[in-house]
Amino acid sequence: MARVLISMPEQFLSQIDSVAQGENRTRSELIREALRTYINRSKLRENTFANKNAAILEALLE
Repeated sequence: MARVLISMPEQFLSQIDSVAQGENRTRSELIREALRTYINRSKLRENTFANKNAAILEALLE
């Protein structure tokens, strides 16, 4: 697995560690899950915009 170095404020890292500890997960597991969720939500938003644009174009072409 590849490693990535990121920078963040200490307070934010403390919050991440607190949540990870509360869920019995590692910091890395928590961050990976957060990024997966973000990516999936982005894809859903893209699809929603694409569907709206397609509907507008279909209406214009009718």
